Amino acid sequence: MLTLVLIVVLTALVFEYINGFHDTANSIATVVATKVLTPLQAVSMAAFMNLIGALAGTAVAKTIASGLIDAGVIDVGSQLILCALLGGIVWNLITWWFGLPSSSSHALIGGLIGAALAAAYGDFGVVIWSEPTSPVWRSEGVLWKVIVPMVSSPVLGFTVGFLMMGVLFAVIAAMAGAGGWLRRLARPRWVNGFFGKAQIVSAAGMGFAHGMNDAQKTMGIVSLTLISAQVAGTLDALPPWLEFLHPSDAALAEGDIDTWIKITCALVMAAGTAAGGWRIIKTLGHKLVKLHPIHGFAAETSAASVILAASSLGIPVSTTHNISSAIMGVGTAKRLNAIKWGVVNKMVWAWILTIPMSGGIAYGLFRLLQNFGWA
Repeated sequence: MLTLVLIVVLTALVFEYINGFHDTANSIATVVATKVLTPLQAVSMAAFMNLIGALAGTAVAKTIASGLIDAGVIDVGSQLILCALLGGIVWNLITWWFGLPSSSSHALIGGLIGAALAAAYGDFGVVIWSEPTSPVWRSEGVLWKVIVPMVSSPVLGFTVGFLMMGVLFAVIAAMAGAGGWLRRLARPRWVNGFFGKAQIVSAAGMGFAHGMNDAQKTMGIVSLTLISAQVAGTLDALPPWLEFLHPSDAALAEGDIDTWIKITCALVMAAGTAAGGWRIIKTLGHKLVKLHPIHGFAAETSAASVILAASSLGIPVSTTHNISSAIMGVGTAKRLNAIKWGVVNKMVWAWILTIPMSGGIAYGLFRLLQNFGWA
């Protein structure tokens, strides 16, 4: 019914808001830790760049809307999507409370898988596990769109961060050995000053990348909800003030995302980002490794590059995994014992548990609705 559809859309926006403050640290932890920007300045910049990034494309949104669950096996109805969102929200709040930078993306995907399995009474065929195509990055299914990127993107983030930091160290060492004005530019005061300014640009790029990847996931969920409701006839007799909920012909035929959905999700994520996520900022910016502006620049640039490449291919990677692994790579280039590996261990366990835990929560919620006859 229409009321349930509206509840699902509002819940999706709540998830987007929580995503904003949960993942704020991805964009600004390093720039705050290095004291290049104040927390208020950093959050404001991240919110604006999240907004711009969220409006920059829809490839990831289309993956979430149509590439993971087989709608031919079950009715991807409002109850299923509601449970998927609640599974992601609950897990996000748990990890936020403990200051663990887990992935909102994987929490949402886990919720979708868990709710779909419950709706199909444990039929694993409801999940699109693997549909390989050529080129491989256009392959569909959980394996190619979720599992492979979940492993490969942090490895890339770590490697790129390590290499970039190594190159920067080599350049500075060469300048120091050259003598004259180059040696003066290699002094810590000049290096910190230059990379302090450069880090503002890299942090802005990280905010843009976060919006371009993460905000699109909720766009996909809202679009999927409305398309399913339209097909079921739920939107047939909308009052005039809700006519905008009707999916456009392009959305119905090709899975495009309507403009109002893009703008709404972008604004809500920006608002969530503006609310801040100081628990996770403390973990990434202070507990993991001691950072200077040059380290923050290398980590943000490395992570943003990986995320933007994945977003252009429609791959829903985790901004959390990428910035965390890039910070680890930068710290390792500094020296191996610069990283507090005990903190890394807790973070990795949170990453591993995110999909099964959010999926389990969503599965249980959908089973509960079934027991009450509401699904």
